Amino acid sequence: MLQVESVSKRFRIGGRTLHAVESVSFEVKPGQTLGVVGESGSGKSTLGRVALRLLQADAGRVLFEGQDLADLGQKELRERRRDLQMIFQNPLASLNPRMTMGAAIEDALIVQKMGGSAAARRARVGDLLTRVGLPRSVRDAHPFELSGGQQQRVGIARALSLSPKLVVCDEPVSAVDVSIQVQIIDLLRELQEELGIAYVFISHNLAVVQYLSDTVLVLYLGEVVEQAPAEQLFDAPRHPYTRALIDSILRVPHSAADRRMIAPPRGEIPSPLSPPSGCPYHPRCPIATDKCQHEKPSLQKDASGRLVACHYPLAPADATASTTPRLTKVLDTTVRSASKVDT
Repeated sequence: MLQVESVSKRFRIGGRTLHAVESVSFEVKPGQTLGVVGESGSGKSTLGRVALRLLQADAGRVLFEGQDLADLGQKELRERRRDLQMIFQNPLASLNPRMTMGAAIEDALIVQKMGGSAAARRARVGDLLTRVGLPRSVRDAHPFELSGGQQQRVGIARALSLSPKLVVCDEPVSAVDVSIQVQIIDLLRELQEELGIAYVFISHNLAVVQYLSDTVLVLYLGEVVEQAPAEQLFDAPRHPYTRALIDSILRVPHSAADRRMIAPPRGEIPSPLSPPSGCPYHPRCPIATDKCQHEKPSLQKDASGRLVACHYPLAPADATASTTPRLTKVLDTTVRSASKVDT
């Protein structure tokens, strides 16, 4: 459904070039989810916006159902927006403070000439609000009258109002309470099963990414360092950065013997205005050598079919030795338990 081919996006800041996204490629099939992970500043949100042509790529191309989005005129692109929607990371910034929530959701239906009569559109807005766990009375509220979690759910309802084929979810559960997170995650899975929606799911929450994703893309300084099916990547990460992300997950031990020290990636992510030479991760990598400092590794496919950009990828035995949790099972139990509770 979606093909992103060698896409790059750069910004000019104070006479210097910020490399936000560099030569990123991926595919998303109908009804599947691509998870995108990485620390803040790794280019996740920029990649999501470029994939929807909310930002114009400086290099590469984006194809949706075989059609290059860069070739579309204003009218054609607007029509395509029915199929391509986004849930923004900051819901308040994406909502017009002068519009009620009902008007904000209905506006998309009016622009796209969908939803039938005014009464039918109003009924659809009410149904969408109910679907995301909000009372119909929210239809008459303004953004400042709602909590961050309620604003986010309005954003989700608006993205779903046009029955899109693809939704880019940029941290859709970061601003909501844990109980509501479970509701939204369950809702996204339900809609995918019912309607065949494809997702590009951007998140810092690795448990949610593993639970929802078919494939996971790991970004570092705007570049792909590893890409693999979710189960493979979480069971045996091959890039040192991927393993560091997984090892930094905070989880509750089952006993005192299960307790361990958290092992976050050392150091800070470098500025994309002045990325390191060689491998961009080498200043923080525990296994880096002189070769890593001077020679940049290319993204290579290994024997299992996954993509890794590392001179010394972790051997399967070393990767499995990581304290990788079975996050999917834990979250799946949480979702099933929460579905039994009337929230």
